[in-house]
Amino acid sequence: FLSRTVGFDDYGSECDGIRITAFLDAGQDNLTPLGRLEKYAFSENVFNRQIVARGLLDVLREFSDNENDFISVMETVARMSEDGEPTVRAELMEQVPNIAMFLHESQPNFPAAFSRYLVPIVVHYLTDPNNQVRKTSQAALLVLLEQGLICKGDMETKVCPVLLDLTEPSSDDDYKIEAVAIMCKLVTMLSKETVEQLLERFCELCSDARLFQVRKVCAANFGEFCSIVGRDATEKLLMSKFFDLCSDSLWGIRKACADCFMIVSNSTSPEVRRTKLSPLFSSLISDQSRWVRQAAFQSLGRFISTFANPSSTGLYFKEDGTLLEVPTCPSDSNSPLCIESSNGPTVRPSHTPINQDGRSTPSLESMSRGNSGSDSTHTPPQNQHEGQALNNNNLPPTNNKNKETEQTDQNFNSFLYWRPPLVDISQELEMLKDQGPRTRTEGEKEEEEVVVSSLDPATCSQIQKVLDCLQSHMDDPDLLNVNRAFVRGNQLLLSLLLRAAAMAMIVTSLNHSCPPPSLLQNVIPQQLLDQYLSMTDPAQAQTVDTEIAKHCAFSLPGVALTLGRQNWHCLKDTYETLATDVQWKVRRTLAFSIHDLALILGDQLTAADLVPIFNGFLKDLDEVRIGVLKHLYDFLKLLHAENRREYLYQLQEFMVTDNSRNWRFRYQLAEQLILIMELYSHDDVYNYLRQIALTLCSDKVSEVRWISYQLVVEILQKMYACGAHELGLNFSNELIARFCHCPKWVGRQAFAFICQVRTHIEDCMPMDQFAQHLLPSLLSLSLDPVANVRVLVAKALRQSVMEKGKDWALLSTQEYVKNGIEHNLSSRGNMSHTFKSPHQKSTFRDER
Repeated sequence: FLSRTVGFDDYGSECDGIRITAFLDAGQDNLTPLGRLEKYAFSENVFNRQIVARGLLDVLREFSDNENDFISVMETVARMSEDGEPTVRAELMEQVPNIAMFLHESQPNFPAAFSRYLVPIVVHYLTDPNNQVRKTSQAALLVLLEQGLICKGDMETKVCPVLLDLTEPSSDDDYKIEAVAIMCKLVTMLSKETVEQLLERFCELCSDARLFQVRKVCAANFGEFCSIVGRDATEKLLMSKFFDLCSDSLWGIRKACADCFMIVSNSTSPEVRRTKLSPLFSSLISDQSRWVRQAAFQSLGRFISTFANPSSTGLYFKEDGTLLEVPTCPSDSNSPLCIESSNGPTVRPSHTPINQDGRSTPSLESMSRGNSGSDSTHTPPQNQHEGQALNNNNLPPTNNKNKETEQTDQNFNSFLYWRPPLVDISQELEMLKDQGPRTRTEGEKEEEEVVVSSLDPATCSQIQKVLDCLQSHMDDPDLLNVNRAFVRGNQLLLSLLLRAAAMAMIVTSLNHSCPPPSLLQNVIPQQLLDQYLSMTDPAQAQTVDTEIAKHCAFSLPGVALTLGRQNWHCLKDTYETLATDVQWKVRRTLAFSIHDLALILGDQLTAADLVPIFNGFLKDLDEVRIGVLKHLYDFLKLLHAENRREYLYQLQEFMVTDNSRNWRFRYQLAEQLILIMELYSHDDVYNYLRQIALTLCSDKVSEVRWISYQLVVEILQKMYACGAHELGLNFSNELIARFCHCPKWVGRQAFAFICQVRTHIEDCMPMDQFAQHLLPSLLSLSLDPVANVRVLVAKALRQSVMEKGKDWALLSTQEYVKNGIEHNLSSRGNMSHTFKSPHQKSTFRDER
């Protein structure tokens, strides 16, 4: 009957015009609509059942007015979910997200219908024997979570138990792999409490020795688990698993670890980041697989950025990539600051940098105020776990000895002393004068052996050579004459002093073979910086990645922010190398971020090191110049006024492009000119920017012309806002001559549009000045033969004059203006069908 009456035999995706629920219409039988739904939902014809499943949303719409009928339909859906044909089950599951959205929006009286009827179907299909049905249910589950249609209770009591069962060690391999994938995708959509229920199972899956697919999925989603469960759980439970995955025998798993390294690092304490993750990342940098090394180098800059401390740099990156200054409290300059992060607001002070060991150091400002120590200026932890880490690792235990030290250091001032005063040992030395020479005890010998054994073998050998040279001077009379009694009484102390001097000499000699002093810093591990600087080496491009220099350029602002402007010398040569790279993509990347780098470095370093590179980018390819042009205002506002004025002469060069069809370049120029106008005086705007604006107003592309008309209005506003009425009058007369008397209708339309835009900008032009200089010319266009011009004239008159209220009394042409508006709106009937939006291309010809 179904096929015969509505022709469903030919139904397909291309037959969108056919109503799927036509089987509900009255036909040759005497069944009710619900009866017909029951008949075809359980028909022996598989195709009929498919059609019913495909049209369930329309069925629910037709029966949603009656509660009893609606419940009957939902019960029919529940029974249909047990259909033996996989295609029917798949069709049904594809409709579940749409049905859920319909219930959420249109059925407030049935809030439990989704949880009662549909959620069990989705969960049950996660264990369906058919692969297509399982995939469909997984996709539906993700959509439901993204839309927030599954409540927390259903996730914890219905979905998570099924995922835990499917990831059991004894579970089928296919089910386990799919369950791990869906579990990892759900992590970002679940609450922290729910994720903690899955954490133990996730740790077991990370060590699955039989299925590498499971370990690979866990590695790819490792960062999401870390970011949600927090620092404490990451360091106690997940860190050891991450080390195992980074050393997995499968290179794809190690590559996945390199990709998520930054997220994992953000979930650890600074100490763990420096002492454990840094060496681990270095092993990935030197991995035997090229693909792992490639992924590690791409993540290197992002990993370095996790060492950044906004409290010392004064800047931070938002999640959208915008670089902002750390906000300060206007009432108290020493109050903590609230910095946005992925884990919520983070309280940090603005004046306390963090040392390499994680402890806080007084700033110059606090030292100048005479703070008695660093206790009052310590950095509050990001959260409770960070506070525990700082307390456990950085603060000495409290005992009686510390109390005595505190009492003796009451007069210590960080401004006067570079370190706490040494312990007074004068009494001990007096006692030693009366003692004869003694031999070292076994305990002292063992202690020296432990110290020596902890050194590097090469270092030990060099120490021994120095000691052999110094041993000959032990009996030197001149040396003993300094304090013969002291030497006889404490020869061991002298030996230790000589050893310390030897150690200092050796360290000095060894320092000559580390990086050069210009590349040394103490913000991040030096090895990470050396690896980052090596990304500009041509050999790396041949052995690792041909676009490794581009990745280096992309992450350079983050690395520079981490190191701070005091360590810019470490990156200066690398930046200059990237700025002259033969690949234009590398230079383009730097051009798009040079304004952020200027904000990081400050005005002095910007003028010395960035301005020359900026000038080079201005003469580069259009693909590079567009990066500079898009943020021209952001860069120029950071320069001093005298340096900024030099670029007035170069703005005209942006009018010339490699390809004249690149109209977006000129559009971007007009947008930037609107912004940078505030950086210059009205005389500079009139002498330099005015002519560029008028040229852009005559552009062949309408998009460029319309944005240029707004630029013209801004210039006019600048003149009158600065009190330069004479320049404003000259510019108004120039607009009248160029546009109002233009032989082309596009120019006359532009004049009407400029008059209209002027009304939307406050204080653009005084009303009396407008009425005296622009209004007569605008009225002259009220009888223009082109309809598009007349329509804009009507709009301009209405918004500029009619809606001004009391200002209308300033005009002596009230009736004339009113008649002009009525004439324009009534002439040739309704002109709305011929008028196009100002933001579209105008293609109408002159109607003369």
